[in-house]
Amino acid sequence: MKIDSSLFLPTSISSETLQFNAELESQMDAMPDMWSHPIDVVRKARAEGNGTFPLEKPDESAEWLEASFDGQSVRCRLFRHKEKSSRGTYIHIHGGGWTVGSATAHDERLREISDRCGLHVLSVEYRLAPENPYPDGPDDCLTAARWLLEENHDLPTGFIAIGGESAGANLSLVTMLRLRDLHRKCPFDAAVLTAGVYDLGGTASARNWGTRRLVLNSRDMEMFVRSYTQNGENLRNPDISPLYADLTGLPPVFMSVGTEDLLLDDTLQLAALWQVRNGNVTLEVTPVGCHVFQSFRHLQIAKDSNAAMDAFLKQAADH
Repeated sequence: MKIDSSLFLPTSISSETLQFNAELESQMDAMPDMWSHPIDVVRKARAEGNGTFPLEKPDESAEWLEASFDGQSVRCRLFRHKEKSSRGTYIHIHGGGWTVGSATAHDERLREISDRCGLHVLSVEYRLAPENPYPDGPDDCLTAARWLLEENHDLPTGFIAIGGESAGANLSLVTMLRLRDLHRKCPFDAAVLTAGVYDLGGTASARNWGTRRLVLNSRDMEMFVRSYTQNGENLRNPDISPLYADLTGLPPVFMSVGTEDLLLDDTLQLAALWQVRNGNVTLEVTPVGCHVFQSFRHLQIAKDSNAAMDAFLKQAADH
């Protein structure tokens, strides 16, 4: 087994990152418990920039469209590449524990991906739990992907990639697996999975993290899972926890995680299994990076990681 280790564990630990983590942990300790408020209050606070992650500037050129397939529809936010010679389309699925977050939360980053990689970017506004628990979210992601793959529209499909962060990485992988099983071949050419949760029963790092508040803690994950799975679902169902899926026939993937992320083991275990089945994993593990550190775009480790993801996508599209 061989995993591309060119991005694995850089030799130096960033003092900037260490200081940032300490400040973030202190800030989060002073914040009220999100679970003490109604979920609509939490969503509103995040949309106003009062959540954990920085608020990104809205992209005035982004469009909203309705992706419909087989009687189902889902809103998507489209970032068109500025040149007509776009290589293809990247489907983005946002994170937020299947419970918070929005396709509008990553405008700056998604525009950056479009510009750097020469791709249109389609971000899915899937339904959120607890109002819409499993399987509503993954069903919406599947609808968007099938619309892109099988319906008539003006988006390029010569190259199609998919990716997301945290719960969005979970939904991206579930979408790949569903489509592979439907078509007997995965239709995606590449994937980018950032700090994903792939075992909702909890890997060792997720269970052992405890109460430390550095973006996420163990209780947060338990509450997100409880919100998402409300009907006694088997948490080892591969459609819920894709770490238990047959991963055969999946495309080249870029996986990224920080060592100060309670979901570290999810990425490490998935990378090993994916590599055994497909042999096409690029794995980036960043020392002392917190959960989805890429969203703190002023950090050097975020700039480096985002640039590496974009280089991976661009190279995949060029081939």
